[in-house]
Amino acid sequence: MQYFVGAYATSPCALGWDPELESSYYQELKKLPNVKGLEHPFTGKLHSNDDEWFLQNLDPNWQYLFTCVPGNMNALGQNPNFGIASDDEAGRQEALSFMQKACEAITKLNGHLGRQAVQAIEIQTAPDRSKARGSIVALEKSLKTMLQWDWQGAQLVIEHCDTLVKDQVPAKGFLTIEDEISVVREVNATISNPDQKPVGMIVNWGRSVIETRNTQGAIEHIQLLKDNQLLSGLMFSGVSDQETEYVAWADTHMPPAPNDKLQAGATDSLMTEQEMHASLAACGEVPSIVGIKLGIRPKSMPMLERVAHIRDCLEALERF
Repeated sequence: MQYFVGAYATSPCALGWDPELESSYYQELKKLPNVKGLEHPFTGKLHSNDDEWFLQNLDPNWQYLFTCVPGNMNALGQNPNFGIASDDEAGRQEALSFMQKACEAITKLNGHLGRQAVQAIEIQTAPDRSKARGSIVALEKSLKTMLQWDWQGAQLVIEHCDTLVKDQVPAKGFLTIEDEISVVREVNATISNPDQKPVGMIVNWGRSVIETRNTQGAIEHIQLLKDNQLLSGLMFSGVSDQETEYVAWADTHMPPAPNDKLQAGATDSLMTEQEMHASLAACGEVPSIVGIKLGIRPKSMPMLERVAHIRDCLEALERF
């Protein structure tokens, strides 16, 4: 099987943009046989540093999964009312303008490659409700607006992020998975165009575990989406309950725990090979979007060691 890789999280340019180093990194990624393509961060333009660099360095055969998390978090740092689920109308419109730019970036990438290269775009239900108001009403309005745009065949998928939980500091604090499901079901029921793909949903392993404080939480969220026929994908991103350099219960994309076969890993990660296999098994039929996103500590780790983390994690998934 082949997998999406959130390569931006593992990039050797964690301490500053170096196009030559990043080019070498992409060349190493191209050597991995089980990489389907990139989970690509959208921050407001096709590439956060250089669109032309990106177009010249990507593998023309890769598929792409856009993620709006980096752009959302940047915007929320400036305006806590930002988000497609925001009850603040100005914040919601700002988020829709951001999403319109994402639609344009997808068109640019597809145009460069001469094909439909973007399989889906992950959207998130900001704002952080510990700082601003968000609701299913606002989310429904935003989704109905976005479904009117030409996404070039890319599916809109809500990536569930941790929600507010009593006595917990949220990593994201977005809508509950139940609220997201209810809106997606409502919106999908109104789609009349047979060419329009219904909105789907994706589980991010680490974010579900952060929310529930339990590795079983990821499986529970998978099952909930399956029950509602909305499971479009599963992204593996780890977390720890220990105070390591990845920080306890933080959304730092911790690599999986090492074992005899998985050498490049992170001690104290709750995301073990066994847990990854259990989540894949919970999916039943493996969804078309499966991938990994690994942050690396220390940030000074050499490039080839970073690639080894990706390689070993993908090989662990292959052993399922």
